[in-house]
Amino acid sequence: MDGRDWNKFLLPYQQAVEELKVKLKGLRTELKARDEYAPIEFVTGRVKRISSILEKAKRLNVPMDRIETGIEDIAGIRIMCQFVDDIHRVAEMIRLRKDMKVVYEKDYITHYKESGYRSYHIIVEYPVQTSLGSMPVLAEIQIRTLAMNFWATIEHSLNYKYKEQLPEHVRERLFNAAEAAFQLDTEMSNIRQEIVDAQQDFEGKSGIVRKVLNDIQSLYFFRRIREAAQFQLRFNELWEQEDMWGLSELSAEIQEALVRAGKGGTS
Repeated sequence: MDGRDWNKFLLPYQQAVEELKVKLKGLRTELKARDEYAPIEFVTGRVKRISSILEKAKRLNVPMDRIETGIEDIAGIRIMCQFVDDIHRVAEMIRLRKDMKVVYEKDYITHYKESGYRSYHIIVEYPVQTSLGSMPVLAEIQIRTLAMNFWATIEHSLNYKYKEQLPEHVRERLFNAAEAAFQLDTEMSNIRQEIVDAQQDFEGKSGIVRKVLNDIQSLYFFRRIREAAQFQLRFNELWEQEDMWGLSELSAEIQEALVRAGKGGTS
């Protein structure tokens, strides 16, 4: 132990995780706003526990004064995707970014681990702006499907229970489960277009409903109470009939009413 102040040491890593989460979530939001397909399902992040850092340093023979460069996943980001192809799209998006530098990549999907573990890892150097100036921080970005993540979470729990010494029968069943998870991913990729089309149709309907209801509320705000109440009744009827064409026409009518009320509509 080198007597370092761990709270201060971990501050830049905590900042890196929070900023990377915001930026990658923002990428998903931006694509959705442009009505483009977003390969990112959701993003999580964490800073490695001090005990885990020390254990890994010991296992890898990393000297305490070289932890910053010897352990690359103190800051960790996990990106979940629906399809295997999405993983490669997200990886390319990260490579093209100017606010971080790719150090190297590890493809555990094409070359999965002996245990069956599959994921795509990218080690990036991310500049954190601190009170002392810019500080480059290494972070590991893991990109995987939901099925891969489910399997990896179970494996992590079992490895913790058995202290990395899994019994042979557990190891075998875990590997079989990994193969089953990958088969699921393969099947989902085969019907990908049907899934994406269904999701986009659902999101389109949700967007129209949200806009109609928000605009009705805007009419109430402008004290166009009778008009707003009439539109609400028509909305209720169209919603019951699942008449999306009618809802689209209703939305246009409400927009005209808002213009007359002196407001150009809401987004």
